[in-house]
Amino acid sequence: MRHLYLHVPFCPTICPYCDFHVLRRTKGAVAIYLEGLEKEAARLFELHPESLDTIYVGGGTPSFLRDAELESLFAALPWAVDEGAEVTLEVNPGTVNHRRLEFIKGLGVNRLSIGVQSFSDETLHFLGRTHDAASARKTVAEALELGFSVSLDLMLALPGQNVRADLETAAVLGVDHVSAYTLQIEPGTPLALQKLATEPDDEAAAFALAREILGAAGLRRYEVSNYARPGAESRHNLAYWRMNSWGGLGPAAAGHFLTGEEKVVSRRTTNPPLPRWLAGEPPERVALGPLDFAKEALMMGLRIREGVDLRQLEERTGLELRRTLASAADELAGANLLGLAGDRLSPTDAGLDRLHEVILRLWETLEAVYSADFS
Repeated sequence: MRHLYLHVPFCPTICPYCDFHVLRRTKGAVAIYLEGLEKEAARLFELHPESLDTIYVGGGTPSFLRDAELESLFAALPWAVDEGAEVTLEVNPGTVNHRRLEFIKGLGVNRLSIGVQSFSDETLHFLGRTHDAASARKTVAEALELGFSVSLDLMLALPGQNVRADLETAAVLGVDHVSAYTLQIEPGTPLALQKLATEPDDEAAAFALAREILGAAGLRRYEVSNYARPGAESRHNLAYWRMNSWGGLGPAAAGHFLTGEEKVVSRRTTNPPLPRWLAGEPPERVALGPLDFAKEALMMGLRIREGVDLRQLEERTGLELRRTLASAADELAGANLLGLAGDRLSPTDAGLDRLHEVILRLWETLEAVYSADFS
């Protein structure tokens, strides 16, 4: 386990599109959460004491924690951290200033994921965000001045949004990384209750514009919704997409652990929500056998430009994937959706845009051959 995700569930407000496990802070809630986090970290460290290459503190709004609370959060982690490790903290504009950013850097954080979402005040109001465009630009500028590697979160294809203007603003700020994704209307959220719907044509046009504008600024599309300067790709998220092992701390946090076993390739863990997590309820555990692991590895690995090394996946699962997938891969390559180079399958731009279709075709092929063996 060389990667760690840590979930902070507290937010100053709950955005109308959010279905993550988040809540507003109440008296004493953060202190109780930090006590639980320290205990959980100690238990996980006993099982996985390896030094860490990446730490990602997400939420929620981790930057909503007070200085002493953030100090306690990082002090609760007993792991050694590699020299040159990537340590990311999610930040919302309006929860930090120059002094706070200096303090955060002193905790060992070297990468910020800033939840800008838009540089339009009107669009930010629609999204229920508490910051404005000016504070977003100010936060980015201060973070860059202090030497952080900066990633921006942008939403695309929102009602009434000037997508080009938002992308052009992001492109000129000098950040290393942009996550540009479309709004997902999740059941039960206020936006879903308003019967808001996204338009597929608008989403496709927005993704094409993102490739054009961010690409021209030197930010290469390396994943379906992520763009980075060479060498600035999110190492933590790459661990997810490559199906490596990672640990998850905090309520609703997920972990994934390769086993090296024959019939169980990996185990996924998902923590319960805050009240049950505080009560000590263990995580839900799901075992991934060879077929399920191969399917998930294809789904995750083909999200990224580098694609999937089928030889490595065969070593992990024991399945004859190169032979099994050869015909379907050739068909998808002929349709300009996949590239084939040796043992590696990698998506084209068109393949990234039509990823669901690509994955279904490969899954159908695997299931036709192996489903009876693993039913």
